[in-house]
Amino acid sequence: MNRLLLLGLNHTTAPLEVREKLAFNRGQQRSAIAALRQRFPHAEAVLLSTCNRVELYVAREVHGHPRSDEIIDFLAQFHSVAAEQFRTHVYEKSDLAAVTHLFAVAASLDSMVLGETQILGQVRQAYDDAREAGAAGAMLNPLFQRALAVGKQIMHETTLNEGRLSIASVAVDYARRIFETFEDKSVLCIGAGKMAQLVLQSFGSLRPRRLMVCNRDPQRAASLASRSGGEAVPFERLADHLAAADIVISSTGSQHPIITAAQFEPLLRQRRYRSIFLIDIAVPRDVEPAVGEYDNVYLYNLDDLQAVVSATQSQRTEALAGARKIVAEHVEQFAAAQRAREMGPAIDRLYRRYHQLAQEELARTLNKLPNVNEAERAHLEELTRRIVNKLLHDPIQTLRSSDAMHAPAAQYLHALEKLFQLSNDEQEKSSTD
Repeated sequence: MNRLLLLGLNHTTAPLEVREKLAFNRGQQRSAIAALRQRFPHAEAVLLSTCNRVELYVAREVHGHPRSDEIIDFLAQFHSVAAEQFRTHVYEKSDLAAVTHLFAVAASLDSMVLGETQILGQVRQAYDDAREAGAAGAMLNPLFQRALAVGKQIMHETTLNEGRLSIASVAVDYARRIFETFEDKSVLCIGAGKMAQLVLQSFGSLRPRRLMVCNRDPQRAASLASRSGGEAVPFERLADHLAAADIVISSTGSQHPIITAAQFEPLLRQRRYRSIFLIDIAVPRDVEPAVGEYDNVYLYNLDDLQAVVSATQSQRTEALAGARKIVAEHVEQFAAAQRAREMGPAIDRLYRRYHQLAQEELARTLNKLPNVNEAERAHLEELTRRIVNKLLHDPIQTLRSSDAMHAPAAQYLHALEKLFQLSNDEQEKSSTD
């Protein structure tokens, strides 16, 4: 019997300066799964890392490895970060609690922006990477397949993603507080990821005088610029672009800040100290926090925007109730499927063993009764079958009603095998049959 374990942290439990230390880019996610599998070859694992969360889902034997402390140590070693720097921010969930959490994540019920659709693609990508690495097996395959189905159903059957307040809309709202007009403003987008594209699209609708796209990959910059009606500018001249920009959107995959206070300070005079709005939506952060301490520099990161977007949750109770009902239904369905998968073979062995014993005893009795006709024999066989079924009814109902994803289920199975002598030989015979 396998146990499901989740360890993670997100925007509600850890500040940005903690989350960015444990963030994984796509290549690191794949390397981490491979390293985890090498260390714990009998465990299944899926690693989900976004700008707002890092979560590791593990399925392993009830008393197997890795355990919680081993997962924390693994994350610390992989990122060369002391475990004490993030341990208190980590949440741990197991079995049905972990299932419920994953389904809520896929449905964007646990997102900073309630109803956002990007998380579903991120869950799919994490699952695909684990599957390709051979790290998703008998438990995580059906679990993540159902999680994706939950996310799709909520997206299509509820209004959760309608009227949502997004990071992009909040950023534009803050920009309106700083600048009265945008026809004379220049917008610089650094990076070409999905989040950057969404924010850039929102600012493009304001029709600024100039819209620049800067990326280490010139082709990606040119592609995004053509779609957004802007111009691609060389990354090597980032300082010049910062000097010209009024609004900067930064969302790269850099592991270190690309805009530091030391780099930015000489630009202040060049800019004639005019206002600049910096939106840092990268994890790890692209802009050093000290940059925001200069006069007329308005720096906002993901945590700064969180308070605004989280306020929409209380305004959408009806959509939330519908989405949570769907999640609860799928959790119960998944638990029932797990019960059937894990309890089924034991119940089958139990029936086989005791119907076989009953038939053997009936045969001995019939051998001593030579005058029993076919009709009487059939009645005796039916009586024997019904007695066995009635005797086994209560223990089997207890097994079927127990939760296959909690410790009592494992205890029930163990007790069943001991009490009714369901040996390995019986298991092997059942498999062969």
